[in-house]
Amino acid sequence: MPLTKPQAEVAASDKRFKVVCAGRRFGKSVLAIRELAKVARHPDSKVMYVAPTYQMCRNIVWGPLKNKLRDLNWIKKVNESRLEIILRNNSLIMLRGADAPDSLRGIGLNAAIIDEVADVKPEVWTEVLRPTLSDKGGTALFLGTPKGKGNFFFDLYNMASTDKTWGAWQFTTLEGGNVPEEEIEAAKNDLDPMTFLQEYGASFNTATNQVYYAFKPENNVKEYKIEKDKLKNIIIGTDFNVSPMATLVAVQTMTGLHVIDEICLYSSNTDEMVQEVRNRYPTQHITCFPDPAGVQRKTSAGGRTDISILQNAGWNVKYKPRHPLVRDRVNAVNSLLLNSNGDSRLLIDPKCKELIKCLTRFSYKEGTLIPDKNGTNDYSHFPDALGYGVDYMFPVTRQIKTQKQQTFGMY
Repeated sequence: MPLTKPQAEVAASDKRFKVVCAGRRFGKSVLAIRELAKVARHPDSKVMYVAPTYQMCRNIVWGPLKNKLRDLNWIKKVNESRLEIILRNNSLIMLRGADAPDSLRGIGLNAAIIDEVADVKPEVWTEVLRPTLSDKGGTALFLGTPKGKGNFFFDLYNMASTDKTWGAWQFTTLEGGNVPEEEIEAAKNDLDPMTFLQEYGASFNTATNQVYYAFKPENNVKEYKIEKDKLKNIIIGTDFNVSPMATLVAVQTMTGLHVIDEICLYSSNTDEMVQEVRNRYPTQHITCFPDPAGVQRKTSAGGRTDISILQNAGWNVKYKPRHPLVRDRVNAVNSLLLNSNGDSRLLIDPKCKELIKCLTRFSYKEGTLIPDKNGTNDYSHFPDALGYGVDYMFPVTRQIKTQKQQTFGMY
């Protein structure tokens, strides 16, 4: 399968610096690998692929890159630990993480490919990578999916759009041609409108200072009318803090969740939280989605971890092996509050006043996508208690079905 028309347009451009803003599964890694090979085919070249972290380099392009170069019979030597490949023509391909900028210094490059630019600090380009291209007149290809306007990628794309020496492109997932239209339509059920526009529409115009922007009281606040004595099963979400210990009680509905109660305990611990839940819900079967940090964390005496206390209480405890990313939890909650088809699948009883207040007031730090957890005005605890369960039960990081496996075209 050759390059798609948008990919070919980027590849054919003779601009020295190129910025590509594209939706998910557009084929950015295909462009990256093609560019690496295109430059490295010239003897004694040095090219570098940079992702936000070393592990992302390994996960995104390391395997496909090796496979392609083996198919071409170009490889002379592979260094698995350093993620480096020496070719038969003595060209060197290096993969590096932007979180270790010192590893990027001191090498004159013929080309640099920077992936997921929204998660890369601007000084990685301006202070580290840009100087490495000077002596050889090297090129750069920037790839990414937007994350609002408060980051380096947004500024870079705008600059490239107005500077004649740069090239800038913006493509939706649908325009990429690798994902069928029906799959994109299905994603609307999973994602809130802003996240869908960002992830699939490649749009920067999704920024809002409110973390849980999809929350609207008129859509999401509704009384739960079934008496609790008639409930057989309840869901607990909890954020382990000494003060406050934030806990939510919910029931599963046909399409999502209804939060029916909240427990806010100051200067408390996990034992006291368990007792309070049992006082209110003595007969119900409990499934709990706690902060995974509770595997090690201890808010009670006796050397017991918070999660072991929940398990010893007879609760069914579920949590991800790794602490979920803040962005994933936020997207999951927003998508349940309102998806792109206008469905509100997360309802909250009006007596949950703390949760409602926190969803309304929790905001990002000015000009960033970092949630503001500011001391006395920290509105994160109840949304965190909500997010652990929602992200576990209704994750938005779905596997996107592509139409076919894309190859890399001719070099």
